[in-house]
Amino acid sequence: MKLSENMQGAALMTASMAGFALNDAALKFGGSDIGLFQAIFLRGIFAVLLIGSFAYVRGAFRAMPSMGDAGWIALRSLSEIGATLCFLTALFHMPLANVTAILQILPLTITLAAVVFLGEPIGKKRILAILAGFLGVLIIIRPGTSGFNAYALLGLLAVAFVTVRDISARQLSVNVSSLFVAFVAALVIMLTGATGVIFSQSWAPTSPSELGILALAACFLFVGYYCSVATMRVGEVAVVTPFRYSILLWAIALGWIIFGDIPDGWSILGMTIIFGSGVFAMWRERKVKRKAERVSKQRQTAVKAGLASDMPPVNLR
Repeated sequence: MKLSENMQGAALMTASMAGFALNDAALKFGGSDIGLFQAIFLRGIFAVLLIGSFAYVRGAFRAMPSMGDAGWIALRSLSEIGATLCFLTALFHMPLANVTAILQILPLTITLAAVVFLGEPIGKKRILAILAGFLGVLIIIRPGTSGFNAYALLGLLAVAFVTVRDISARQLSVNVSSLFVAFVAALVIMLTGATGVIFSQSWAPTSPSELGILALAACFLFVGYYCSVATMRVGEVAVVTPFRYSILLWAIALGWIIFGDIPDGWSILGMTIIFGSGVFAMWRERKVKRKAERVSKQRQTAVKAGLASDMPPVNLR
């Protein structure tokens, strides 16, 4: 039976999240003994080859970005460096599920950043959803308690960097290939790893199994990226986007199977709050957009009928 577009989108989003979670688990497992920068560099080699080959086949290098787009790509790449270093440092010192859950506040921080920097409207209910999401993160981190892990602060810093990264991506013109941007990001991260190895003057012997795991991590990363791009082209965004939170299930399962980490009750509560607030914020955004579209059509009809002055102001919250 042929799946509907929304079902296809949901399946692709779930596959994307599985790819990202498996990448994180493989990198944590295969890179913990050789060091952060060496792991980033070795995985980066495989990622650049994979993404670069696919981008070349799809013709992503035929048209170079304009100067304006190049500036946004540069800002995005710098943010990618900061996000990668902070997230992977936290990943190497925290349970997989916990650091993954912290990163799931991203849709809320991006909404907040769009309001602050891009002037996008927001209502009280979505503000409450954002506050609830931050409360969920605080429950997971539990600052000031015996369960506090200082590396969680790097997870929060990674969220800030990724927010800047994604806001920068919004400024790119439509003719810039997503594959080109992804290739640049992979190349920059690989060079960051190489620079770190050079300045730290440390290179640990790498076994064939470790190389294989890091190559597998690059494959998972590519699957995650490719499926995330394909997701946005199938089905309704508001319907398929909530499936991004399936990464929490993958992270919990992988953390338990590979590393023996089982989230405690407080962490599960925090994850649940983040999930609920994120889904609610997406539902509110979808509702606001539909209301705006409906009001716009009503105004167009009123203008044609000469009744535009009688239309009441709309409150989009």
